[in-house]
Amino acid sequence: MIRAAAILACLALAGCSGGPPPVRYSDGFMRNVRNTANPSTVAATEIAFARAARDDGQWTAFRRFLADGGVIHGRNGVIDAAGFLATQSDPPAAVQWTPLAVWSSCDGQLAVTQGKFAEPDGSWGYYVTVWERQRNGTYRWSYDMGAPDTALTERENRDREPQSEDDSTVIVVQAIPMIQGEVADCRADAAAATGPAWPDAAAATGPAWPDAAGATTGVGISRDGSLAWRWVQGADGRRMFAAQQWRGGAWEPALDFAVTAEGRVDPQ
Repeated sequence: MIRAAAILACLALAGCSGGPPPVRYSDGFMRNVRNTANPSTVAATEIAFARAARDDGQWTAFRRFLADGGVIHGRNGVIDAAGFLATQSDPPAAVQWTPLAVWSSCDGQLAVTQGKFAEPDGSWGYYVTVWERQRNGTYRWSYDMGAPDTALTERENRDREPQSEDDSTVIVVQAIPMIQGEVADCRADAAAATGPAWPDAAAATGPAWPDAAGATTGVGISRDGSLAWRWVQGADGRRMFAAQQWRGGAWEPALDFAVTAEGRVDPQ
């Protein structure tokens, strides 16, 4: 992989003698690329994000890949990510993570990823991240929530073979072949599209949503109306995230993610 990256970098530089001339694409071609869903690009960005955390520092990487207005959903609710990250110094060892699944809007403007992470202390957990494509075609994260998972921690530490002292790449290497990518259907009525009718506590499917009384919530939807997401913070400390995608002319669940009041992934 390192050799391939070096070759690609050489081809991109005019100073590499003997290389082919740079390829120039039309404005129309580049516009189509920017408006096309590509879950693999989102996954590659997330993997690069995790690698930057390891190489350059955890919070340094979080700042570098942050979208304007991004938020972090912690135990006590959603906080402004830029303000929080501005006060943080990089820890000696970074959390490592990798995506396991990607859900993209039809136009590729919005994507949601779910993956697993490993703390330096040996605990493991799951996370969910919302990604927004920028004007230059790159992806930056706008929402992030994660929590440790007891069953995953036990399974990973039991099954994991002894590694060398520097084994920080193991989680990525193991998970890359397992990444699942899904793209929502395009909508002919995108101009008038609205988000799904989110379930209330009484009619919820999957994990039970916190009661509306005392809960705070936030929602987002892609510009083309094909992917929507919602978070809820319960007064009792529970956190919820859900994403729905447009499929076959109707909304269908893509992801439900629940965290208990004690701050662990809900096993239900």
